[in-house]
Amino acid sequence: MADFWDNFKHALRMFRANPGFTFAAVAALALGIGINTAIFTVVDAVLLKPLTYPAPDRIVQFLITSPQGDVVSSGMSIPDFVLFEQQTSVFQDVAAYDWGGPGFNLTGDRPEQVRGVHVTQGYFHLFGAPLVLGRTFTAKEDSPNGGKVAVLSYGLWQRKFGGNPNIIGTALSLGNEPYTVVGVLGKSFISDADADILLPFQFDPNSTNQGHYFSAAARLKPGAPLAQANALLKVATGQFRQRYPSWIRSKEDFTVEPLRDMVVGDARKSLLLMLGAVSLVLLIACANVANLLLIRATGRKREFAIRAALGASQSRIVLQLLVESVLLSLTGGILGLLLGYIGMRGLLAMSPGDIPRIGEHGGAVTIDWRVLAFTLGVSLFTGILFGLFPALGASRPDLNSTLKDSSNRSGTGFQQSKARSLLVISEISLAMVLLIGAALLIRTFLALHKVNAGFDSHNVLTLEMSLTGDRFQKTAGVTQMVREGREQLNAIPGIETSASVSCLPMDSNVGLNFSIVGKPEDDPLRNIVRWISASTGYLDLFRIPILRGRDFTDRDTAGAPGVVLINETMAKKYWPKEDPVGQQIVIGKGVGPEYEEPPRQIIGIVGDTHNNGPGQEPFPLMIVPQAQVSDGMTALTARMRPVTWVVRTHTDPHQFIPAVSEQLRKASGGFPVAHVRSMDEVVVGTTARESFNMLLLSIFGASALVLASIGIYGLMAYSVQQRTQEMGIRMALGADRSRIRNLVVWQGMQLTIAGVVVGICAAFGLTRLIASFLFGVKTWDPIVFVTVPVVLAAVALVAVWLPATRASRLDPIEALRME
Repeated sequence: MADFWDNFKHALRMFRANPGFTFAAVAALALGIGINTAIFTVVDAVLLKPLTYPAPDRIVQFLITSPQGDVVSSGMSIPDFVLFEQQTSVFQDVAAYDWGGPGFNLTGDRPEQVRGVHVTQGYFHLFGAPLVLGRTFTAKEDSPNGGKVAVLSYGLWQRKFGGNPNIIGTALSLGNEPYTVVGVLGKSFISDADADILLPFQFDPNSTNQGHYFSAAARLKPGAPLAQANALLKVATGQFRQRYPSWIRSKEDFTVEPLRDMVVGDARKSLLLMLGAVSLVLLIACANVANLLLIRATGRKREFAIRAALGASQSRIVLQLLVESVLLSLTGGILGLLLGYIGMRGLLAMSPGDIPRIGEHGGAVTIDWRVLAFTLGVSLFTGILFGLFPALGASRPDLNSTLKDSSNRSGTGFQQSKARSLLVISEISLAMVLLIGAALLIRTFLALHKVNAGFDSHNVLTLEMSLTGDRFQKTAGVTQMVREGREQLNAIPGIETSASVSCLPMDSNVGLNFSIVGKPEDDPLRNIVRWISASTGYLDLFRIPILRGRDFTDRDTAGAPGVVLINETMAKKYWPKEDPVGQQIVIGKGVGPEYEEPPRQIIGIVGDTHNNGPGQEPFPLMIVPQAQVSDGMTALTARMRPVTWVVRTHTDPHQFIPAVSEQLRKASGGFPVAHVRSMDEVVVGTTARESFNMLLLSIFGASALVLASIGIYGLMAYSVQQRTQEMGIRMALGADRSRIRNLVVWQGMQLTIAGVVVGICAAFGLTRLIASFLFGVKTWDPIVFVTVPVVLAAVALVAVWLPATRASRLDPIEALRME
């Protein structure tokens, strides 16, 4: 410890004596460690922290999967849920909860739309929901006709009701209907849906409803492994299929997966990609600092030789140099922690808002002990990593030759700096990999924006309205409200037209099966396509072309013959050699009696819209008139998602928000609107994840490029400095200035070319890791693999040109006089 303390004080003196070296090394490390800390903080919050529920590792979610193990659906039906409840040998606390789609309308003096979910009685016990007041639902309240009761979140209780301790037993108005408050959840409870109000599902256990509109989860019993649960479910699936042969496909199975994996979803791959990218930046920073230490160690050769001659052991010299490198890395780590916090806040500010477990759905991201341990570990590891090789090299000096030399420059020419050259080559190759990855994502982003969405999004305002209450459980009530709402909206000056739709283009849709009248169909669930309902004027508002046939009219009412529009993709897939216009289809057969309806006639084929985002091909789509939707389907869609109003304006749509909101509130009987956006904002949001990934990787690539260029500049500047006498001799013997400059440039570009070649080879393999993030571009895109090396070489040329120009301006006489 005494030796360590002496080395520590000596290291501080050395750093004070060399402020330029210290600043450069600490700055490079702070950048590398800082961005790693920022990304790890988010990775820790999303992937590493356990869920905030009791025994979270034993909570599983029920899924429908294909034979290949791919998730077909996470949505379940009431008969599915009843089946899961019967598997008591491996599961306990089986619960169902919907996705909180439409929200609830708190009506009264200040109407407000709040987030809400329907849950079964076991939900609270499964997720360990604490209570500050009252109780949760009873079994009777969670049964059909069990009454209208509600449990409030802590946040809503405080914000809307001022933390009233006497709230239990009082009534609140939801959709103009009274609900009795029976409980208030604790502040610490955070659900994935982040609900303000929870209502009982009130399932009928004898229902044959095959609407898959909620999720189901359970807790594995102690000692019951996941494999045993899935084996049991496989047997239960077979029994379920025998009882309901048309309700689950022959090659699909019910399975369970850890809830944590389902919550994280595809964010895992994106976050791990970013963590790998910032690790490469850290390696480049380490290579930079290692180069600085090698240069510094070369300048201290005589010092180490004298110390060795006076009896210093190799281990003592190695320890001293390691203490210096670790002290550097710890200083960089402290600054990196600060930069990491700033970077983390910036990262969350730039994020598209759909990263699971953070933000409003998962609480705050904080610098906790895991992040501190990670930063400390990275700092120590990098200090040893970049310090060990220079320390070992400096601890074995050639005493005879070193002490005889009168100059610290001897033996330090370009050919004698292979280690430093290899470090620079590695920096360039790593920077090449990051830049190619960033360029591929930029090309993906541009390709997505070139996709023809199939509709006109400009000057369109969208507003969502939750239709709750008995009035809107029937199609007639919704139709009347839509008609009155459109009349009032179209009367507003500056509004061109308006419509309502169950789901916007480029948004997720309900899936429903259909069968073609006159064609045999063994499996009623085989043909499942996307389904939306829309009012008249929908196609005209979005300027979606009608390729054949006609649009809906006001005559397509509930009493008129059923009609349907299909998109071009559906026509090509199911009628490849014939014209579907005029043919009839049956929608919802076998799903449940409340969804079945008489045959509908196909009256037209419309152009495709990218109904799941521009990055995916259009799905087959059916559009039915809102006035002809069955009552069962109206009730289901009202529970799953809000109705969306769309308004086309002559000017900027945002200025019409107050007038439109007021007219819709009148038409609906006091219901508020929420999630107000322009359609242009909706379209931009569909590529937000790709934009976020592109921006981050571009930042990391730019950081790598800067560090690599600094590395090659530092090496060439040092090489010129050490070879001053050689340059003077060359010029004295007749070499002109351009020859000296070209010599230095060529030596630097040799390193660049070597790094570029290695980087291209590495990129060919590593870009496969981002293949799933790409659209419209190959992992070996020739434009990227030509442009990026040229850009990197150009930056490197600038970096080596500066010391080369300095070398060409040397005065031969002054150079020969140097020590």
